[in-house]
Formats: sequence, structure tokens, C-alpha cells
Amino acid sequence: MLNVVFNPYLTTPAPGPFLLEWSRKFWSGLLSYLLLYAFVLVVSHVLDSKERLALQLTETARLNELLSKAQLNALRRQIEPHFLFNTLNAISGLVREQKNDAAVSTIAALSDMLRRVVQDSNRAEVPLSEELEFLERYLEIQTVRFAERLRVTFDVPEELLGAQVPSLILQPLVENAVKHGIAKRTQGGEVRISGSRLNGMVAIRIYNDGPVLREDWQNGGTGVENVRTRLESLYGKKFELSLQNDGSTGVEVLVSMPYKEK
Repeated sequence: MLNVVFNPYLTTPAPGPFLLEWSRKFWSGLLSYLLLYAFVLVVSHVLDSKERLALQLTETARLNELLSKAQLNALRRQIEPHFLFNTLNAISGLVREQKNDAAVSTIAALSDMLRRVVQDSNRAEVPLSEELEFLERYLEIQTVRFAERLRVTFDVPEELLGAQVPSLILQPLVENAVKHGIAKRTQGGEVRISGSRLNGMVAIRIYNDGPVLREDWQNGGTGVENVRTRLESLYGKKFELSLQNDGSTGVEVLVSMPYKEK
């Protein structure tokens, strides 16, 4: 009946008994059914795989963000103890010498630094202008410690000040320049911070005219490795961090990352 009703142009003789006709239709269409079922399974598997991949990428991004925050917190814990002790010792010296104005200025600079550390605890990136302002506060305190032995120069174009950079990325590099460069020289020296933009990258150079790197020098200490790890977690392979001798007169650190504004 179904063949007659839905296939009125059937030219073959009328179908036989129901069970015989059903059996013939079933076995003749079995291959098509199997192919259709396999196609449905493949499509379903592809859709499920895409969903699992999207969930995995989301989870990976979340873990990378948590890792970056954990590394930033670890960097803060490295900064605070010895720097805080040195600063308090410098303030004590100023008070004993009755240089009250300098002591008050140092306390104010230290307060601004610690406030910034607390405020930026949840920000992985900040404008370069804020990072340089934090760096200036740090160098103000170091100037109190080294007095005329430390000279600082900034040369960063105004158009770069809005670029997003990792929070507290420059301080450990400048700290290395002061600790391993300026502090090693009786007459002190100069630290220069400069910036440029090229091919979609923002590059920051930190130069000090202290002793050059030894031949057996590797990749820097804990602070430099911390910076390298944080850059990798934020930008993958799209960054550069290098330390090299600038002739025979000093050492230059280059940190380069993709240029972007908020």
C-alpha cells in the first residue's frame, strides 16, 4: 500500500507480501543506513571535540592568568624585604644626621611605592607611564642611599606612555643595574632608561656604566628569570629579554613586547 500510494510511478509489478517486501527493503537499504549512522556519529564526535577544545582553551587561559598573578605576587615578595630594610636603614641614617626633610621625602616615596604595590595586585598590565612613575619613586629612594654616586636619565617618548606593559617589570631590572653596576663602583655611575617603538613592538632599554658581564655569565639571577617567565606567560614567544655588554663601558638590558594600548 505504501509503495502504491507514495510511488505512483512504480513500473515494476505490484509488491509481494508485507514481510517479504519489508525484508527486501531492509537488507537492500542496510548499507545506506550504516553509512548515514556513521556520518551522524562523525558529526557528533566533531561537535563534541570542538566543545571540549573550547573548554580546554578556556581553562588553559584561566590557569595562565592565575600563574601570571602568582608570579607577580612572588616578585613582590622578592622586592619588599631587602628593599624595605635598606630603605629603613637609609631613613635612620638621615634622621641621625638630622636631615629631616630628606627623611620625610624618602618616607613619602616609600609610601607611594607600597601603595602602588597594593593597588596593582590584581592588574597584570599597566600603562608604561605608571610603571615609569613607580620606577622614579624607587630611584628617588636609591638616590638617597647613593647620593651623588647615582645619576639617572629617562628618555621615553610621550607617545609610548600609554603602552601596556607588565606591572613591576622594570623595577627588578633597574635594581640589578644599581646593585651589580653602580654599587660596584666607588665613584658610582649612571643608569639610563630609554624607550622606542618598532614593528609593532615596544622596547625598553636599561643601561648602566658599571662593570661588564663576565665571560661565564649565564642568563641573570632570580629577578631576571622571574621577569622572563612573566613575559613568557603573558606573550608566549612574542617577546625579547636580553642582557649584553655595551662595549667595554657598561651593560644594557633590552626588554621588548607587543605594543598595545588599553
